[in-house]
Amino acid sequence: MKIEAVVLDMDGLMVDSEPFWRQAEMEEFAKVGLGLTLDQCIQTTGIRIDEVAEYWYRRYPWQGPTAKEVSLRIIKRVEELVVEKGQPLPGLERIIKMVKDKGLPLALASSSPMSLINTVLDKFKIKEEFDFIRSAELEVYGKPHPSVYIKTIQDLGVPAEFCLTFEDTMAGTIAAKAACMKVVAVPQEENMSDVRFVLADLQLKSLLEFEWDKLAY
Repeated sequence: MKIEAVVLDMDGLMVDSEPFWRQAEMEEFAKVGLGLTLDQCIQTTGIRIDEVAEYWYRRYPWQGPTAKEVSLRIIKRVEELVVEKGQPLPGLERIIKMVKDKGLPLALASSSPMSLINTVLDKFKIKEEFDFIRSAELEVYGKPHPSVYIKTIQDLGVPAEFCLTFEDTMAGTIAAKAACMKVVAVPQEENMSDVRFVLADLQLKSLLEFEWDKLAY
């Protein structure tokens, strides 16, 4: 398989931040009287947080702060948790080195806002490794809409079919495939058995399992 550029998702792929998002969502939604369960939070994994807040507001309208205000509070809380406890997921450094050793451009495309992206990259001291960084907060729609990936492909100047994306969520996998990219899916443990990941070109349990020859067919 010919690969000319690589794109990484961030949450759940580079950093184990999904538990932070779920904690922040349950804390902040509880403040407006919405007691979300862990399973309910998992349902919206990979979707842009302002869209998550609107999703729950449409179903269980609350009084007081707007959905946008709640989403901003969630983002701030996640940033605090990343600074306090965030760690790179196993294999991240290895993947970056593999891409660099091949001389391929590397981009980041995330549903998270730029403030959180910068928080993660600064904490891990890897911002300079990326040639392009894109946040779906700048798009009309977040993942699973392919907009953020389409813009990233344009940044890279590489045909979509020669771009390889690493994703951990179904929403992200759908977005990348809709943009005609190749996808390596590395689902969270609770989503590993989701049959929909058959959409991906390759499914792994960890970034540590990735080898270039696994894409050859």
